[in-house]
Amino acid sequence: MSAAASSDLEQAPADSVAAGEPLPLSFTGRGAEYFGIWIVNLLLTVLTLGIYSAWAKVRRLQYFYRNTSLAGSAFDYHGSPVAILKGRLLALALLVLYNVSTQFAPLFGAVVFLALAAVFPWLLVRSLRFRAWNTSWRGLRFGFDGTDAGGYRVFLLWPLLTAISFYLLGPFWHQRMAAYQRNHARLGATRFSFHGEVGPFYGIYIAAGLIFLGVLVVSGMVAVPVLRGLAGDGEGAFRATLGQMTVLPLAVLGLAMLFVWSFVSARLQNLMWNHTRLGEHRFESRVRPLRLFAIIGTNFLAIVLTLGLFQPFAAVRVARYRLESVRVIAAGSLEEFTAGAQQAVAATGEEAAEMFDVDLTL
Repeated sequence: MSAAASSDLEQAPADSVAAGEPLPLSFTGRGAEYFGIWIVNLLLTVLTLGIYSAWAKVRRLQYFYRNTSLAGSAFDYHGSPVAILKGRLLALALLVLYNVSTQFAPLFGAVVFLALAAVFPWLLVRSLRFRAWNTSWRGLRFGFDGTDAGGYRVFLLWPLLTAISFYLLGPFWHQRMAAYQRNHARLGATRFSFHGEVGPFYGIYIAAGLIFLGVLVVSGMVAVPVLRGLAGDGEGAFRATLGQMTVLPLAVLGLAMLFVWSFVSARLQNLMWNHTRLGEHRFESRVRPLRLFAIIGTNFLAIVLTLGLFQPFAAVRVARYRLESVRVIAAGSLEEFTAGAQQAVAATGEEAAEMFDVDLTL
C-alpha cells in the first residue's frame, strides 16, 4: 500500500473501511513539543522534592494518549494526580519501613518483607483497574475485572515458582501474566481475549539466550588471540594496550545486550498483539527487531552526547514506531461497534469501582 493510500485510510471514517481491512494506529507526537512538557515536569519534580511527579505522570500520559489515534479518534487519559500521589506515598512508606526494619532488626525486616509480598499482588490488581478505567477511546472507558485470587497466582505464586526453578518457568509465568491481564480487560462492555500459547514465549527467550551466548563466544574468540599476541610483545606493550582491549569487549557486550533486549521486546509485542482480540476484532503487530535496535541504539548515543536532553525525543521516536506497527483488523464497522458498546454500558449502569493507583508499572 502506498504512503498516500495509507494516509487516506487513517483519515477515513471507521464505517467506510471494509471488514478485514487493517486500521493502523497513528501517533502525531513530536519530540520538540514533548520536550517542553518533559523539561517542565523535570524541573517542578525536582523543586517539589518529587511531589509534582504525580502531576508529571498525568501530563506525560495525556500527551502520549491524546496523540495516539485509531480510525481518526484519539485516546485519552483521565487519571487523578491526587490519587496517584496517595499511591506513591503509600509505596514510599512501605519501602522506608522495609529498609529501616532490615537495618535495625533483620528478623522484623523478614516479617515486613513477607507482609509486603502478601499485599503487593493486591496493590497491582488495583493499579491495573485504575489505569484501565482512566483510559478511554471515543468516550468508552476501558476496564479491568481481574480477581484478587488470580492476581495472587500471577504476581506471587508464579514468581516464586520461577525463582525455585532458576527461571526455567519464566516464560511460563510471562504467558500466564499476559493471559491474566488481557482476558480480564475490556473496552466498554466488550472483552479482550488472549490466545497465545506457552511455546512461543519459550522460543523467544531461548533464541535471545542463544544470540547472546553466540556474541560472547565470538567476542572471546577475537579478544583472546589478540591479548596473547600483545603479551608476547612484552609486558610494557601488553599493559599499554590492555585498557583499550578491555573497552572493546565491554562495548561489544553492551551492544549485544541492547540487541537482545530489542529482539525480545519486538518479538513479545508481536506475540502479544497478534494473539489478542477485542470481541470479534483482532490485532496485528509488525515490529522488526533490527529496526527497533537501530532506533534504541541511536537514541542511547544521542542521550549520552546531549547529557540526557535527547530523552524526550527518544521517547517519542520509540512510541511512534511501536504504536504505528500495530493495526486493528476490524470484523465490521467500528461506528456500529462503538454505538453498541455505549448502549451495553448504559444498560448495565456501570460505574467506577474502587480506583486506587499505586503507580506500579507492569
